[in-house]
Amino acid sequence: MALAWLFERQNPSDRERANRLLAACGEASWWIPGLWHLQVSNALLVAERRSLLPQADSDRFLARLSSLPFLTDSDPVAERRFRILALARSHGLSSYDATYLELAQRLGAALASFDRHLNRAAAAIGVALFADP
Repeated sequence: MALAWLFERQNPSDRERANRLLAACGEASWWIPGLWHLQVSNALLVAERRSLLPQADSDRFLARLSSLPFLTDSDPVAERRFRILALARSHGLSSYDATYLELAQRLGAALASFDRHLNRAAAAIGVALFADP
């Protein structure tokens, strides 16, 4: 969802939801898996390589993200891999998406995602969605 702060979403309700999350970042800390940092960096790299985003804009965006109260999950993935795999299998998710789901479930936190499949899996196991209408 953080990338929606840089790359505008087509759906107006998605843009509004991303903006509500950004506003809420000042009110509370948000947990993210370590994988999130790699996914954001990769998305920026792809945009740069496709000439959609200058490197300077990527760097400014990363600096902006660094100023937000994100907390990176430090629990070793090796200790959670069976749970992540089970969630991925039972909900038809990638292991990457299941990592986000496992973190939200473990912490009793709301999940902030535009991925409809991931959101359905979250609802199926009782994980709340951020800014759910």
